[in-house]
Amino acid sequence: MLSRSEINGRLHQLGKLASAGYYIGLHIRLAAPLLQFQTYSEKWSTHYLKSGYTLRDPTIAWGFSTTGACRWSELPVPDPFNILKDAAAHGLCFGLTVSHGPLTSRSITSFARVDREFTDQEIVQIPGLVQQLHDLTEPPASLTRAQQEALRCVARGDRHAAAAAALGITESAFKARLISVRIRLGARTTAEALQRAQEYRLI
Repeated sequence: MLSRSEINGRLHQLGKLASAGYYIGLHIRLAAPLLQFQTYSEKWSTHYLKSGYTLRDPTIAWGFSTTGACRWSELPVPDPFNILKDAAAHGLCFGLTVSHGPLTSRSITSFARVDREFTDQEIVQIPGLVQQLHDLTEPPASLTRAQQEALRCVARGDRHAAAAAALGITESAFKARLISVRIRLGARTTAEALQRAQEYRLI
């Protein structure tokens, strides 16, 4: 699992390739990504949401239908609401969508430029970075009940002694549960483990 600094490093690389911004939705489950990042302009982002484009977006429809990479100008799906034309009017003139992973946990990402189409070389480079983000942010399928209980105590703000008493275990056993959940989530601290568990909807 990537550390935050490693995630940010890859996002920085993608940002340099997408001068008009990007949207990255990682591990989409139950219609929502577990992690998402976007750098489009606030004006376009607000307009996109207010227009209800999410369920009409041809890039998302394409991303759910297949995996790979495709320039927006070559998308083989209809755009009856002219979303891509609207995007171009907001400075997202040329785009690339990359879809990766199984349908049950798919990552769908889009990148935009104002000046030119993405090159063939970039269409090799960008999916490679997306695949790294997808593979290395793959969350565990679940936590044990004991791990979930321990994190819920932390989320409530319980001190170790109080949490252990509430769970009917020793304080050392409670600390052992926190260590195990940090290892499970690849976190350096309990606070980071809690944040990741919440992001991954494991508690």
